[in-house]
Amino acid sequence: MKTIKLWTLAAILLIICGTCVITCCSSNEGFPAVVAEQTFVPQAPDYSDPTMWVIEDEDAGDTGADVFYVVSTWEEDWMTADGLVSHYADVWNPAHREHMATEIRGVAAYMSSNNRFFAPFYRHTTIDTWVTQNEDTIRRRTRLAMADVCAAFDHFQQQRDHTRPLIIVGFSQGGMAVVELLKHISDETYSQLAAAYVLGYKVTEADMAECSHIRPAKGESDTGVTICYNTVKDVKYIKPVIAASDICINPVNWRTDATPATPAILHDTITISMSPEYHVLVATGYSAS
Repeated sequence: MKTIKLWTLAAILLIICGTCVITCCSSNEGFPAVVAEQTFVPQAPDYSDPTMWVIEDEDAGDTGADVFYVVSTWEEDWMTADGLVSHYADVWNPAHREHMATEIRGVAAYMSSNNRFFAPFYRHTTIDTWVTQNEDTIRRRTRLAMADVCAAFDHFQQQRDHTRPLIIVGFSQGGMAVVELLKHISDETYSQLAAAYVLGYKVTEADMAECSHIRPAKGESDTGVTICYNTVKDVKYIKPVIAASDICINPVNWRTDATPATPAILHDTITISMSPEYHVLVATGYSAS
């Protein structure tokens, strides 16, 4: 495997606060029982269709990695013309795709450098679902979204050169998808993994007990590891449904203790520290401006 140095991200992501039968792409274990919902579920994506992807190839020398990125949450609940509510983004709706592409293009601007970058559109679960802060509701509705991501990854994996290092990244709901992908992939695929980034979401002891592919990063030279962090201005703002994590690493100094670091790329008065008690990053020394 080519040596890949783990990224220190250019910005710290701040976390502020029809009838369907949904099946998960991997084991159903850990998910609530399938239930029927009188809602509209958009048409499934076809990942052989280039419309379903944002792809950037900036690895002319064939020396980088393949980056698979999963976008976060953009859509609110919306109504069909006949009055059915949908809890999912519609990948065939150009406006929904453009919302997702806004984030994807920003991430690609730095993650695609010297790499090949792939990001699928998927039927992500709406913001309204996450606002409930109800774990059962979130788990039930995100099963469809996670199935889409697994299907997209399987298509991506079938097409790519397996001698190239693999990096999987997701933010917020996309971070949840990374956790589920690590449970979904085979040992052979895991052997290709340089690193998985779970940003703005949690990794729990239960996740790690279920999946041997989830190994917490301990330093910047580790490979085959999971890098997880949420950033808050105070631990009182932690939202358990996304940030009750059992692992965390500070990507500014690659420490897993409370040693503070100053990311000069943001501002030399900002300090980022990891809370060993709550497993989140705490950012201090900045103003709202």
